[in-house]
Amino acid sequence: MKYKIAFTRRAIKDISSLEPEVKDRIAEALTKYSEDPSGYAKKMVDPSLGTYRFRIGDYRIIFDIEDEEIVILRVGHRREIYRK
Repeated sequence: MKYKIAFTRRAIKDISSLEPEVKDRIAEALTKYSEDPSGYAKKMVDPSLGTYRFRIGDYRIIFDIEDEEIVILRVGHRREIYRK
């Protein structure tokens, strides 16, 4: 089952500040991960940011799964994404 991908306003803002090569890499990975997100996702230790995360190189995608939709909450470098 293929999941739909939805972005929050904050995630769109995060992505817009990234370099084009990083955006392409993230888009390619999200397309692949939407087929079976549970195979690639890790559960977050602190669910205050989101329930799951994807690792794409040095970048992290924080997201929730709602029905048949992956809701992207935040996108950022691993050094900065977990700071509140």
